[in-house]
Amino acid sequence: MDAYLLRMPSPIGRLELLSDGSAVTSLTIERDGTLPRDHLPERPNDVLETARDQLDEYFAGERRTFDVPLAPDGTPFRRAVWDRLREVGWGEHITYGELGMAVGKATAGRAVGGAIGSNPIPLFIGCHRVLGADGRVTGYSGGQGIPTKLWLLEHEGITLAA
Repeated sequence: MDAYLLRMPSPIGRLELLSDGSAVTSLTIERDGTLPRDHLPERPNDVLETARDQLDEYFAGERRTFDVPLAPDGTPFRRAVWDRLREVGWGEHITYGELGMAVGKATAGRAVGGAIGSNPIPLFIGCHRVLGADGRVTGYSGGQGIPTKLWLLEHEGITLAA
């Protein structure tokens, strides 16, 4: 159960972080001015405060890796995709096909896309770093969608195909 809640401002909109007490379990980027739990009072804990500090450093360009504990909830396949995404570092990118091959499902493009789209902890699990085979941005489910992804890619200096 996610008993802890913290909200924070960011350059891509307000962020809502949840924790089970020992790890971050969810991060939501504000969409159209709202967050899913805007109606609930904040209840921060040490994990969420560390996550906030690391995100502040990331947005300031001072942090390129995260070491806050994460506990994403998902199927074994989705967790495998998210684990591989955690290995893609600042300024790097991976394609959907490369990601599928890395998790042993080279022909499961739709399933890989579904796993990416259902990532419960974006930014910490860098799903914004996934591009189409031709190097183009194909979508993003966080915040305002593609504009949010483009901001994150530019922030990390990831060059896109023309």
